[in-house]
Amino acid sequence: MGRMSLVSLGLILLSGCALFRSSPRPAKVTPEEAAHYSFPVVLPTEGQHVLPGPIAAAIAFAMEDFLPLGTKPPRDATPTELCALRRESYDVTAVPGPEKIVFVSFAVRADACRDLQGPSLSDTPIVYAVDVGRWLILSVQK
Repeated sequence: MGRMSLVSLGLILLSGCALFRSSPRPAKVTPEEAAHYSFPVVLPTEGQHVLPGPIAAAIAFAMEDFLPLGTKPPRDATPTELCALRRESYDVTAVPGPEKIVFVSFAVRADACRDLQGPSLSDTPIVYAVDVGRWLILSVQK
């Protein structure tokens, strides 16, 4: 195999690697900053939400499809569009369904993205049907 063939093969393999990028990981503080944080001895019960594992996983699964981590706004995005790209702008409802199905609904929070420049966001929730047995999105209702 000649030098040119090896270079071509290398370029093809490198370009193929771009298809298998891992999703961005959440940002973490520096080890020095983390060293100054202390957890409470016991987690407080006030405001606590306990989610069964399959429900929590279904929410994370649907959220990653709905609004993937690392989503970049367009350069000319309006304030409303920027708000719509923040995960905390949405309330989430999860309901167990039949046969290992979990329904996950994302609705714009009543206090989010209001009175901002740009088109207003729809009040209609987006609902996912997630099969937690096979980890597949069965359908999305918009």
